[in-house]
Amino acid sequence: MKALDRKLFRDLWHLRGQVLAIAAVIMGGVATMVMSLSTYDSLVTTRDRFYAEYRFADVFVGLKRAPEPVVERLAAIPGVERVETRVRAGVKLEVEGFSDPITGQLLSLPDVGPEVGAAQLNRLHFKRGRSVQPWSSDEVVLSDTFADAHGFQPGDTLAAIINGKRKRLTVVGVAVSPEYVYQIAPGAMFPDFKRYGVLWMGRSALAAAYDMEGGFNHASLTLARDANEQDVIDRADAVLASYGGTGAYGREDQFSNRFLSEELKQLRTMAVVFPAIFLGVAAFLLNIVLSRLIALQREQIAVLEAFGYSYAAIGAHYVKLVLVMSALGVAAGLALGAWFGQGLSHVYTETTFRFPYLDYRLGPGIALIAFLVAAFAAVSGTLVSVVRAVRLPAAEGMRPEMPMAYRTTLAERLGLQRWLAAPSRMILRHVGRHPLKSLLTVLGIACACGLMMVGNYQKGAIDFMVDVQFRQAAREDLGLAFIEPTSGRALHELAALPGVEHVEGYRNVPAILRFGQYRHRASIFGIEPEGQLHRSLNSKLEPVAVPPGGVVLTDHLANEILHVRPGDLLTVEVLEGSRPVRQVPVLGVTKQFLGVSAYMQQASLNELMREGNTVSGAYLAVRPGAETELYARLHERPRVLGMVANKAAVQSFYATIGEFILFYNLVATLLAAAIGFGVVYNSARIGLSERGRELASLRVLGFTRGEIAYILLGELALLTLAAIPVGFVVGIALVGILVVAFQSELYRLPLILTPENYAMGASVVIVSALLSGLLLWHRLGRLDLVAVLKTRE
Repeated sequence: MKALDRKLFRDLWHLRGQVLAIAAVIMGGVATMVMSLSTYDSLVTTRDRFYAEYRFADVFVGLKRAPEPVVERLAAIPGVERVETRVRAGVKLEVEGFSDPITGQLLSLPDVGPEVGAAQLNRLHFKRGRSVQPWSSDEVVLSDTFADAHGFQPGDTLAAIINGKRKRLTVVGVAVSPEYVYQIAPGAMFPDFKRYGVLWMGRSALAAAYDMEGGFNHASLTLARDANEQDVIDRADAVLASYGGTGAYGREDQFSNRFLSEELKQLRTMAVVFPAIFLGVAAFLLNIVLSRLIALQREQIAVLEAFGYSYAAIGAHYVKLVLVMSALGVAAGLALGAWFGQGLSHVYTETTFRFPYLDYRLGPGIALIAFLVAAFAAVSGTLVSVVRAVRLPAAEGMRPEMPMAYRTTLAERLGLQRWLAAPSRMILRHVGRHPLKSLLTVLGIACACGLMMVGNYQKGAIDFMVDVQFRQAAREDLGLAFIEPTSGRALHELAALPGVEHVEGYRNVPAILRFGQYRHRASIFGIEPEGQLHRSLNSKLEPVAVPPGGVVLTDHLANEILHVRPGDLLTVEVLEGSRPVRQVPVLGVTKQFLGVSAYMQQASLNELMREGNTVSGAYLAVRPGAETELYARLHERPRVLGMVANKAAVQSFYATIGEFILFYNLVATLLAAAIGFGVVYNSARIGLSERGRELASLRVLGFTRGEIAYILLGELALLTLAAIPVGFVVGIALVGILVVAFQSELYRLPLILTPENYAMGASVVIVSALLSGLLLWHRLGRLDLVAVLKTRE
């Protein structure tokens, strides 16, 4: 073994504490990247495989009713490869022991054909049980999310209100569908597995219940490889226009896939932004720490130079030293990141996405990127210090570095030295005479503090989003949806129900919004202009009235999707009734953190639709304690299709998106804490190494162990306290980057930092400083005065 290699291993053992601390910094950054990127890659791979294996359709179309022979016209459209029709209907469900309202979606399975009881498109993956028997009238297959939420097994029964008639259904299977990977009720923002389910039953039984014998009201299409999707959509709309078609749409706009894509987009952003912040900060801190660490070995570098080692050999030796440190951190980060990544992937698949399997994978490219980033940061800091050291003549390099300047400090110029003891003056002089070194230490600790604030940021943001959405904007206790638009007189009937304190109606119209080349498929909500339950908020989160004659858009829809401003004319293509196309002025922009919406006055929307006082549903304020009786009464009303309780919406939010973000928040907090401790400990240890001779000299001159500890630890405390407010600024800036990056249709993060965020960032830095101080106190007790004072001059 070469002499330099033996020196390498001795140095690693001698610096083992700092090596582990440096590895912790690298580990935190690498683990964050591995966790995020591997989770994203795994979910995308799983989605693509599931879609392909279970024949997820490319185009979907809903309509009122069309005779079965119309399918031949759809199949004749150029580019269409396969067409499958079915019956689809909303349903109300009853589960014993569960009093909250439950809604669902009924879908038909074929009774005849090449695969009886199994659709050829949007196929089912059975987790338990079997499919329905041909021509069965009461057998159903349940979606696994709903079945698991209520503990249903094959053989169990449940009741359903199908087209106004109560029917007892037998569960024969539990399945997953590519059409409902993200199972969410129409009009809802987040999944609620207990209160919304999907059921599949035989085509004949479902058709008979809804007068669909020989007809269909929904179709799925797959396209040839060279087909033009928009052309197929336009032709399908033309074919079904006379049958009450509600607008064909591609896979991109399919409800489940659209939300799934938005979630994956958010995860991709998180997989890029979070690791970039963590790795960037870790690389910066690593550069600072290693440059100071290598600077301490200037005497050894000079000795190696005097013995004839070339500059390249010396540089290669120190590069290998830091690469070993980096490799330790990267290895630990890969293992920890893969563990966290598997946990995060399972949180996603259990709370949000329902895949029948998970293809978790950690690609070699992720490991390579992690090592290259860590190695670049380590080597760049090392080479700068090595080049600076080898430029000195060997004789000068073997002497301790002389201070660059001796001058009075600011405290002394202000005359404060008379109130300071000698150790305190030493602390201030050392900080004042090494301003760059002190500044880098402050900046390094500040970055650790800011990183901690980023890791702990999202919990407060979630709470704020929930408060704005469900307590300031949507203040209703219960939201109702009718089977079809009905007269506004229905609101008087609702107001007369026991327990109802206030009622507001709304009109909900599906539409395509266009402005120039931009388009978005959404719903226009017609609300009461001075509504007290469902309100629009301005940028200051103050309620504002929706003006008449135009549309008000939420900020993300206006600015990022449609790129419109107040005063622009928006083309509205209504997908209901006679499907009018209107030019509507944009009258304002409102603030909303969850989802995107377009609002009009209810009267204006009724006028646009050329209809009278018509409502699609109602918002209710309910007296506390009256919910159970009210749910039962509403459940009996045939016109009421769905009910969403505000409390249930909040619970489902925390159970899905909230649980994922909180898991990510916990992991990021732990990794940020590891980076923070590594930085603070390294700063303290390097400070001890830099001042070892000075402190030993003071001990020989009669200073006690406590006094020299005060000098060293007092400087660390001073720099730490100075770093905390700087860290707050760094944290705000890093969170601002997150807020800009996390802009999606599903949700937007607010720039909200709670006192808890600041307290957590400061606490981790202070605790790290205290632990580092205890370790330094222990090392000061073992300081070998004779060995330290033998340093050559």
